Amino acid sequence: MKNWLLHIIVNAVAIIAVGALLNSVNIEGVGGALLAAFILSILNAIVRPILVVLTLPITILSLGLFLFVINAITLSLTDLLLGSTFEINGFGMTILAAIIISLINLVLNSLIKDMKN
Repeated sequence: MKNWLLHIIVNAVAIIAVGALLNSVNIEGVGGALLAAFILSILNAIVRPILVVLTLPITILSLGLFLFVINAITLSLTDLLLGSTFEINGFGMTILAAIIISLINLVLNSLIKDMKN
């Protein structure tokens, strides 16, 4: 439970950073980012594994790069569920936002792992 909450906070920080970097990403404050991170974590736990299995041949052919598209799909679903609280304009921007969120998550999670050790 503690790791899950930490993951949501890290996702919220990444979403806020993407909102600051990209003009096409609109977030209504920290509460909106936390809500988006919460919904995104639920979608990553339920929908993402199904999409990964269904698109396995494409993912293998693209050497794993199609996983960014899957991340963008879950981010788009988060956008659809939250409406005006969290908006991303265009699927291309959604893919770019998914890549940036993945990179920020990678960096922050490695920093947290180093701090625990």
